[in-house]
Parts: sequence; C-alpha cells; structure tokens
Amino acid sequence: MNKERLVVEVVGAHNLMPKDGEGSSSPFVEAEFENQRQKTQVKYRDLNPVWNEKLVFHVNDVADLPYRTIEVNVFNERRSNNSRNFLGKVRVSGSSIAREGEEVAQLYTLDKRSLFSHVRGEISLKLYLSSKVEVKQVVNGGSGGGNGAAVPGGGVSKKSKKMQQQSGNLVVPKQMGVGLGQEHGRMGSVLQNQAHSKNVEPGQGDMKPVVITTVPRPVIPATSPRGVLGGNGGVGGVHGGVGGPLSEYALKETSPHLGGFNKDKTSSTYDLVEQMQYLYVKVVKAREISVFGGGEVVAEVKLGNFKGITKRVSLGNAEWDQIFAFSKDCIQSSVAEVFVKENNKEEFLGRVWFDLNEVPKRVPPDSQLAPQWYRMEDKKGDRAKCGEIMVSIWFGTQADEAFAEAWHSKAANVHLDGLCSIKSKVYLSPKLWYLRVGVIEAQDVVLGDKGASMNMARYPELFAKVQVGNQVLRTRIAAPAANRSLSNPSWNEDLMFVVAEPFEDFLLISVEDRLMPNREEVAGRVILPVAKLERRLDDKPVVSRWFNLDTQYSNPNETKTVVRFASRIHLQISLEGGYHVLDEATMYSSDVRPTAKQLWKPHIGVLEVGILGATNIMPVKIKDGKGGSTDSYCVAKYGQKWVRTRTVVDSLSPKWNEQYTWEVFDPCTVISIGVFDNSRVDKNMVSGTANRDIRIGKVRIRLSTLESDRVYTHAYPLLMLHPSGVKKMGELHLAVRFSCANMFNMLNMYTMPLLPKMHYVQPLSVNQLDSLRYQAMNVVASRLSRAEPALGREVVEYMLDHDSQMWSMRKSKANFFRLTNVLAWFVAMTRLLEILRNWHKPVYTTLFLIAFMTLVLVPELIIPCILLTLAVMGLWRYRSRPRHPSHMDTRLSNAESVHPDELDEEFDSFPTSRSAEVIRMRYDRLRSVAGRIQTVVGDLATQGERFQALLSWRDPRATFLFVIFCLLAAFGFYLVPIRWVVALFGLYYLRPPKFRNKLPSSAVSFFKRLPTNADSML
Repeated sequence: MNKERLVVEVVGAHNLMPKDGEGSSSPFVEAEFENQRQKTQVKYRDLNPVWNEKLVFHVNDVADLPYRTIEVNVFNERRSNNSRNFLGKVRVSGSSIAREGEEVAQLYTLDKRSLFSHVRGEISLKLYLSSKVEVKQVVNGGSGGGNGAAVPGGGVSKKSKKMQQQSGNLVVPKQMGVGLGQEHGRMGSVLQNQAHSKNVEPGQGDMKPVVITTVPRPVIPATSPRGVLGGNGGVGGVHGGVGGPLSEYALKETSPHLGGFNKDKTSSTYDLVEQMQYLYVKVVKAREISVFGGGEVVAEVKLGNFKGITKRVSLGNAEWDQIFAFSKDCIQSSVAEVFVKENNKEEFLGRVWFDLNEVPKRVPPDSQLAPQWYRMEDKKGDRAKCGEIMVSIWFGTQADEAFAEAWHSKAANVHLDGLCSIKSKVYLSPKLWYLRVGVIEAQDVVLGDKGASMNMARYPELFAKVQVGNQVLRTRIAAPAANRSLSNPSWNEDLMFVVAEPFEDFLLISVEDRLMPNREEVAGRVILPVAKLERRLDDKPVVSRWFNLDTQYSNPNETKTVVRFASRIHLQISLEGGYHVLDEATMYSSDVRPTAKQLWKPHIGVLEVGILGATNIMPVKIKDGKGGSTDSYCVAKYGQKWVRTRTVVDSLSPKWNEQYTWEVFDPCTVISIGVFDNSRVDKNMVSGTANRDIRIGKVRIRLSTLESDRVYTHAYPLLMLHPSGVKKMGELHLAVRFSCANMFNMLNMYTMPLLPKMHYVQPLSVNQLDSLRYQAMNVVASRLSRAEPALGREVVEYMLDHDSQMWSMRKSKANFFRLTNVLAWFVAMTRLLEILRNWHKPVYTTLFLIAFMTLVLVPELIIPCILLTLAVMGLWRYRSRPRHPSHMDTRLSNAESVHPDELDEEFDSFPTSRSAEVIRMRYDRLRSVAGRIQTVVGDLATQGERFQALLSWRDPRATFLFVIFCLLAAFGFYLVPIRWVVALFGLYYLRPPKFRNKLPSSAVSFFKRLPTNADSML
C-alpha cells in the first residue's frame, strides 16, 4: 500500500472579487483530486484571506501523478441562502508537484469558469508529496522553511500560538514575483530562474518580500533575515503603521538619525538628512609633463577597485578642474592614487598618492580646501622628470558644495553620455503671463482675389485668427449688421494665451475670409513682438489701438509701396500681471502668487524637505541580463522651484539624503514629490526610442496640515495604478519641517483671498482656465526639457496632474463615497432625533425636552450654546488630532475594489481606441459629460469636508482660529440681544451694491483654505 499522500497547502489569496453585495466576500477554497474533495475554513468578509491550511489527498499511483491534475476552486459563501458564488479556479499539473522539503510557494492567477465569469486575484499554493499521514492541518508559525511546529495530538506549539496572536502580514517569498504586474511578467520569470539557480538568501540588491495583506493575521516569516519590511535600508527604523496595524498601504513613522538630532554643529545646515561621508579628490591641472610627439593626456583617480577618469585635454593646456567623490562605505583601500596618463595608454606618466589617514576633514561653512602642487613620481619612484599636478583631497559630507557636480564612485558603470543625467539639479519654472487680446473690430477689409470673385454670390464670412507660438485661437464669424457694411466686421471678443519670459514669440493677428469649409483666405495680418506689449497689474482698462493690416505679406522680397489707404484692425492687447497662471490642478496648487513681482508679499515661512531614501522599490527594467533593476531619482515641485535628486544607479533601496528649502508665501499649498526611473542611464535605451522615464510613485503633502517647527519623519507608500490594479512600488522616506517666522502673519493669511485680486474682479471661465492650464503645462514642459539634464515631458505631466480632468468610473465612485461620508453626519442627526421623538431612551428624551424648553424661553442662549458646543468639541478633539501628514489612501480612492473593466476604461486613450465609429462617438461623449459630473461631485465633497476640517485639527492653525472665534463669538452673542444681531445681519445682507466689495469675505476666504481629503486622492 502506498503511504505517500498529496498535500495541497493553501497559503492565502489576494485581491479577490467582492461578491456579497457589500464590497467584500467570505471566501473558502475547495480542492479536488481523483474524486476526492476537501475544503478550507471560511474567512468572513475578507478579500485578502489567509488560510495556511493543508489539505491531504490519497494517491493511488505515484508514477501516474504527472498525468493527473489538481483543481482548486475559490468560492464565496452566502449565509443568507446557503449558496455560494464562484471567485476563481486554478488547475495545477501533477508534474509540478515537489517532494517534501523542496516545496516552494507559488502564486497562481485565478481563471474564469466561463466567458461571463467576473474573476480577479491570485492564490498562493504549496503542492508536495508527504509520507506523514497523521499531518492533517498545521498552522504556519515557524521560521525559515515555512512549516509549522506541530506538537503531539495535532496541537500547535506555544511559539506558533504566540505568533498567531501578533498582528502580522502574509509575506510572499521573492520566487513568487508578486507585485510586478502583467507588464513585468517576463522580469518576474527571470528573477525566479535566477533565484532557483543560485539558491541563496536574498541580498541587498534582490527583491524584497511583498506584503499582500492589510489586517492582523498569523505571520509567515519571510526568507529574508531583515523581516517583513526587508530592512530599513539605512534610513532609520520603522515604528509601525499610523493609526492602525502595520499594513501594505499604510503610512509608517520612522526614526532616522538626522543631523539635527545630533549635537554636532557641523551638520546643522543639513539637519533633516543623514550624514553621508565622502572622500573628495579635486584634480585641477598639471604642468611640466613631457610626452613624445605631444598628444592628449588624462588624469585617473584610483581608490581600491574604483577608478575615475577625467576628460581629455591637450598637453599644452592640461587643465581638468574635475572633482571625484568616493562614498566612505565603499572605500576598500588606505591609499588614494592620482595618475597622469597619455590618452588610450595604460602606462602612466606620473603619479601621486595620499594616505587616507592623513587626509583632512572639511567642516562647512569653512571655505574649500585650496589645491596644492604635488611633484609626481614614475614607476621607479623618481620625481625628477615627471612634472607636477595640482590636487586637493579632503573628507566631507553631502553638504559640500562639490557634491552636486562631482563624479560619484557608484556611477562608475554609467556611460559617458548618461553621466550628466544622474546629477542633482534645481530647476526654475519660466515666469508665465496671461496675454489678453481683445479683438474689437476691423475697418475697410479688402477681400482677396478669390473672395472678390465670389463676392457676387455670397456674403463674406470674416473672422480673426490670433496665433502666439503654437497657440491658435479664432473669433466667431462676424454677423452682418444693418448699421455696418460687410467690409467693417465687428467681434468684441477677448482671447487669452499663455506666454513665458523671456518673451521671444511674436503675436500674429490675421483677418481671414472663410470661402468654404476647411478653406480660408487671408485678407490681411499684423505681427507684433510680445516683448513690446503693454503690461497691466490691475483692472484698469487698457487703451485700445488701431493697427494697419499688411496685405503684401505673400512676397517678402517685394518692395512695399507707400499707400495712403489701408485696412486696419482695432485691438486691445495687454500682458496680465495680476493673475496667477495655473499650471497645475487647483486643488494641488503649490503657488498662488500673481505673476507681477511688484504684487508679491513677503514670505511667511520656510519649508524644508529632507529626501532620505526609498526601500522595497520594485524593479522596472532588466539590465544587461542580470535581472531586475531600478535607477531611481526624486523630483520635488513647490512653487516655481523644481528639484531633482541625483540618480542612484542599480539599487532597490536607494539613499539620497539631500535637503532642499522653499520659501512659503501661503500655507494652504501642496508640495508634490515623485519618484522615477532614469531611462537615460542605460546606453541601449538612450540610443533607442524608449527613453521615457518610468513613474514609480508620488507623494503630496499639504503644508497647512503640518504643525510649525515640527520634524515629520515618515515612510510614504509609493502607489501606482496599473491596468491590473493598484500596485505598491516601494516606500519613500522623507523628513519634512515647516517653520513659521511670524504666527500672526500666518493666521492672517487664512482671512485673505486664496487667489489674486484679478481672479475675482475679472474672473475667467472654467473652460478658459482648463485650456490655459493645458497651454501653461506645455510651456513649462517645453522649457524644462531644454535644461541639462533635461526634465522629461512625462515627468512634468505626472507632477502637474495633467490627466486629473479625465473621466474615470473609479474616481466618480470615490467622490460619491466621499459625499456620502459627509452626509452621514446629517443622517446620524436625523436618526438621533427620531430616537428622541419615539422615546426609545426616556432619560435622553427628558433631558432634551428640558434643554429645548430652556432655549425657547431664553432665546438669547441659542447661538452662544451652539458656538460654545462647537468650541468644546474642538478642544475635546485636540487630544485625538491627526499627528501625521496625509498620504495616498487606496480605500478612499476606491482603488482596492475597482472592477477590471473600469480600469480598462480609465487607461483607455482619449479619444477611445475602439474600432467602430459609432461606438467611438458615443463613448467619447459619455466620458466628456461624465467627467464634468465627476468634478461637480468632487467639489461638493470638498465643500462638505471643509466643514469637517473646522474641528478636526487637520489644519491646527485654522482649527485654533475657529475655536477662538467661537469662544469670543459666544460671549459676544450673549452680551448683545439676538434681535439686534438679526436686524444688523439683515441690514448688512441687503446693503446696496455700491457698498459691496467684489472680493470674497474673510469668512469665505477662511473656509476655502481649509484642507480636504482631496490631498489623499490617488
């Protein structure tokens, strides 16, 4: 009799389809093998269940096992009618079954049962043969191999019980390739093959274990000795999830060793990052070098296995002036050598070496170490005929001025063309202006030859076309009027454009005649340089001018004759400096200042951000056949200042430790920080066409939610939405501090209008703002792409949220749920009143009647009691105020339970790529209309969330102002009779328009500055 048994160990499942009608499922697994069926326990209301159960089957013939299949089905239990829903199935061939001790957890994608099945998610299984018949079900609790520690009688050891009680997460080993998604399937297979061939523990550069559960469950230890998080990557320990158990998408508080926490004053300039020690070698120039026949020479700096080479220079002008930086943790030698060699030759002409124990340490803010002349020696140590070289060498940190421009040892494998793309840089957005062109009318327009020949059979259809750069706008066709001739058209339209300093473009205005559809004839035009146009800072009207239309533009070589009669056009043109040019989404705006610098107010604070590093970054490309790799860098945008960190080459746990500072002019703004993969590092990708930097994730932080002078150190999850679902691409470690110089000025900003005055005096329409924002984004992307290193268009578009207005069913549902959460308070109050009305709780009803009668008899207490209650509620909630910044919330964004069809629609191009023309027209129309509805629903939710933010202490300064106002108003309304208050309010509300101000009131401005959950929207 065969004693071997087939063991199907069901580890867990991930991202199952909700089918209970309430956004969840109660799954269980049923396995079938050779007419034998067994099933696991039911995990109620869990889309990421963990079973860790072993299902044992009898095997008739082991030799016949490779020709058998094991079918595993996942069902949802419906307790209401004792039925079940299909969630997915997997068929596993018997040829993949391993022996006991050699089993490896494998991740299988759930398949459909039929064409109309709605299935998603994955299931993790272990299949192997075992001769231990008595093993029925063992809960994993041990370490290493993943098998539980069984005790006699089928019990579980104390260690296993203890681990079950802990808040843990299911960790999938790296062989399973979780999280790479469909687009990284090939990469996952390559990594899996490498893992099997090497059979070693995951190292520093390998993939980290991926957490796929989000609630407390039994722990399955990872194969990595660094635990569930895969180590802190040198950026400090992780305390745990904020506001709940440690989960995959949670914000985690960290404790890095920042420079500001030390008493060493040498790190005071960079007190929000960890100190990184570097050996700097500056090679300036050489002299008295003798080379036969002349030629070019180079300098080579060598430290252990690292070698840096300067540019080639001629022998007569041997000046390099280059700096080399070697990370202290990579130093493998006690001597640093500098060689001077003839180009393309191995033998050196001279060398000089330095003992690292004698190298000085530079302490900022000291000046740079002065370079000195050193006599070089040849191979024999003779210093008579080798010449001299000017070198300086010192130990420093990343705070050194030479850090940004230095060649780094970790970039030794980067080709020469890609070296410039890995340096850290600071960019400035161009100064943007709105250009207003008012086309009033034209006089004595002379039609062209074609138009004149057709004039007997039709009325001329004249319109004005205005072009600035690649921006083109047209007026409507002038309508015929009884008091105007056909050659004197009138339009009276304002056209808005976006231009950037320095003004290099020309303004081209032409009057054209529409002969037939898609065919126009130019009747005249005028060209004006943008730099010479009038600039306006307020709402004072600009003087209009008449410009003669040029009709001899067809032949530029033709000599223009002097004419006494010419057609002309009446224009009112101005550069608007009183507006703020929006180049990013309004809800995520990082700057609200007007364009004209004369209208700027002094800054109210300073924002400091320390970009420490990242951990558990997902590999996004395969480099040289060595497996998954990522060359990551960070981009931070606030106001006009963009910063880009250096690129850390070939690392899944990069450390940047760079600190940047911004002046803050308004606290109700948002800083955006994104992580990207540098595609220009790989020479093969640069030479090809696929040179777009890949998005890894983005973090948004609203400054008004930060307490003053407090350092926030957290690990932010980097989440990306793919066609296969939401994926965690890693964690970004930041240290943020918002300092306020004058608290009174800070609090006064909450009563000021959010946008400059011109936005309210002469407001722009929503359609105009959308079009101008798109044009502004194009201008910014064009300018930044011309910098060195270039900031790609894909980076600028991602940081500016260029697709925030596109239709998405997922966003629409998320905004609807936000609105229902806001209205839940009114529903709760209605239910409470119903309970009091029905006397379900007699004591509460009696107290409510007493209070109600008291307020009716003494109406002066109504408003003071309400305001006093709000103030007390605000003070009471101060203890439970949020103590961490907001982050991307997958549940709020409805990204966890989104349907695959909705994701396919969200990632579809616009216009749609559907083949049928009718479907395309209807589909685009639906998406356009639904996009507006989505925006309206989001705005309604935003207004409601601002009411909730009054007492939530999300913005501590705003809540403080509101609480103080409620306390003062409570006493004020108590002292002043309510009748007088109502009378004064009525008179104020019905005051004549002459006594009204076009600017919003202080209360409205304060309300619009309150934070919302829109900052956490994915």
